Amino acid sequence: MSDRPLILVAQPHLAPLLGLLSPEYDVMALWEENGRARMAEAEALVTAGEFRLDPAMLEKMEKLRLIACFTVGYDGVDLDWARSRGVAVTHAGDANAEDVADHALGLILAHRRRIVVGDRQVREGQWTAGAKMLTRSMAGARIGIVGMGSIGAALAERAEIMRMHVGWWGPREKPELRWPRAESLEALARDSDVMVVAAKATEENRGMIDASMMDALGVAGLLVNVARGQLVDEDALIAALREGRLGGAALDVFESEPTPVARWADVPNVVLTPHTGGATYEAVGRMRDMLVANLGAFFAGGALVSPII
Repeated sequence: MSDRPLILVAQPHLAPLLGLLSPEYDVMALWEENGRARMAEAEALVTAGEFRLDPAMLEKMEKLRLIACFTVGYDGVDLDWARSRGVAVTHAGDANAEDVADHALGLILAHRRRIVVGDRQVREGQWTAGAKMLTRSMAGARIGIVGMGSIGAALAERAEIMRMHVGWWGPREKPELRWPRAESLEALARDSDVMVVAAKATEENRGMIDASMMDALGVAGLLVNVARGQLVDEDALIAALREGRLGGAALDVFESEPTPVARWADVPNVVLTPHTGGATYEAVGRMRDMLVANLGAFFAGGALVSPII
């Protein structure tokens, strides 16, 4: 039996981490039978933070001392449970904030300038000398950002360069920010041409972008979500788009992922991407490095690089 710490990797798409970590640790896949058989011995669990961890499984991990989220998000981890058991939790910090902000801006451009529609017109022979498509400028547009953390602030910086007017809303005042905070989420929606959801997901804010927010954004408004699908009432969004009560949507995240293709087949005025906002080679490299650093610090008894608790 090895005296090296046993680490379990939770999801199959994190399989490349098995080879990365194996020189220093005993590493096993939780989705394989031999990994599940040794749950009680594992001292650390590496997971993609957006995936909910089964409480019954965690109770079987008697020696668990660390949950290391490979990703930036950690909404799948029950932090109260971890605190009560003295289990440390880490994540990838701000590893992909700049890339998600880039993607959000790209979604806004794609929708307002109708880039996807234009591509389709050229490919399908619909571009004729007599047809000229008009689109909306970025300059002068009012962008409202829901959640002014690292992603929101990075997007605000980019929007200013595009000469957009920036506003934001979050549950807490942030006096250090130079952009005005709206008095409420509804006020932000009402006063925005584009509203971008960049907030951290919790059980308390599930579905906070509901039908009333979409109506406040209005028939010319654009809703962009690069945070978590659960923050938006997806059924209400689809209804608002079909009924023309909301001008458009650009989404990188969905209520369930992968989202069913039939769900969006006849929904108008929407641009969709498959949760790729933070999925760049560079960001994944930073996530990898932070995971290795957190594991190394934890087992050496040092300070964690990016702790949550």
